Amino acid sequence: MLSNTSDTKTWPPGPAAGLTGWSLSRRMSKDMLATLSEWQQQFGSIFHVRVWPEHIVVVCDPALARELLVTNHSSLIRWERGIRVFAQLHGSSVLIAEGEKWTQKRRSLQPYFTPKYIRNTNKIIIDVAQNALKAWPASEPNWRIENALTSLTMDAIMQIMFSHGIGEANRKAEKAVQIASQAANAEFFAIASWPDWLPGKKRKAIQQLNQLIDHHIEARLQTAANDWPEDFLSYLLHLQQAEPEKWPQKAIRDECMTMFLAGHETTAATLTWWAWCMASNPGHQKKARDEISRVLQGMPPTHDQLAELHYLTQTIEETMRLYPAAPLLMTRRAIAPLNLGSWHFPERTLFMIPLQQIQGDGQWHSNPQEYCPERFNKDRKNAPRGAYAPFGMGQRVCLGQHLATAEIRAIAAMILQRWTLSIPTGMKPPKPNLSVTLRPDTPLRLALTPCSKF
Repeated sequence: MLSNTSDTKTWPPGPAAGLTGWSLSRRMSKDMLATLSEWQQQFGSIFHVRVWPEHIVVVCDPALARELLVTNHSSLIRWERGIRVFAQLHGSSVLIAEGEKWTQKRRSLQPYFTPKYIRNTNKIIIDVAQNALKAWPASEPNWRIENALTSLTMDAIMQIMFSHGIGEANRKAEKAVQIASQAANAEFFAIASWPDWLPGKKRKAIQQLNQLIDHHIEARLQTAANDWPEDFLSYLLHLQQAEPEKWPQKAIRDECMTMFLAGHETTAATLTWWAWCMASNPGHQKKARDEISRVLQGMPPTHDQLAELHYLTQTIEETMRLYPAAPLLMTRRAIAPLNLGSWHFPERTLFMIPLQQIQGDGQWHSNPQEYCPERFNKDRKNAPRGAYAPFGMGQRVCLGQHLATAEIRAIAAMILQRWTLSIPTGMKPPKPNLSVTLRPDTPLRLALTPCSKF
């Protein structure tokens, strides 16, 4: 059995750590994805990073990743420091909870994300998108599309949650999310976090987001239950009525915050990268638009019609393969010794799974850096399980993955109905930047040209 010591002979190969390995941590903090990719090429699909006082095992093999997250699920918790950082905003939501508390929350929330509920959200998403897209310019050589998509998805999730749009608060909320995400990403690598009570940008951003959520909850509680709309907040309040001891007011607030943050940020990030992929691949864009024109006939998409947009769906899937919104799955801690492949790791080992490296590996995907939606054809041989997992894998797979997929598909279809997307003159390809989610290093701008048929 491996001992939790610095003896490198008992661990997979990895970069030289020196006395403490803190220099390795600094490298990861500067560019996590590029650093892990370099080490993967050098040391293989499983490697060891020693950063005192931790032993980190990085898993880049899909079979081992599934073995870790599925077979060994009960022997893992999420990395404590990462959870403490996220809890500053998410409280004790389903994203944060462990053990029986997580099981209870997941089981209670699961029905809201079934196909029945998702079907009911389609009209909300379409209405929000139509209103938002009316404000986009008919023609624009340098449109701030990333900001526009973030505002759109933020408004959509607010309507799904509270039956009210975000309105004039969208710019403040967008900036607050950006500040909070950057602060969280920096704290992952810090020796210690600053106290929450210290004044600063992070504290102000968290206060703004808390006020946004609290305002809607307090307003709802001022109305009679019989007048509550059928939205996510009402669903939570009905849970509270049925089991008040399990769903105190703070639990309602925490789930709303997680729904708001996860529900708009990952969707906006995916749509942003999809828009870039369409602009930089005009042939695939035309093929998707032709399908949209044939199926929708110029009308807003219905829930059933979205399921018929097979090629558009493939363009989104290929985008999520190249640019997963969460390119690095949340780090896990072993709470008991566990076997992984031919290795036997001790309790307290940390495990990282760089999803973007797995999904971009030539062992599992031919020409992996090429944008090729056709690789998702049903008649094409699939990559091994775990080689494509943009929503994670195992019991902690994203609860809202089907809602996110439906929203992305609807908004993407409505954009291509109206515009051709292209790259502004002189623009360089955006560099992916990890700040909790994967975004371009500078806000993406694209050229809009109106479609004559719409």
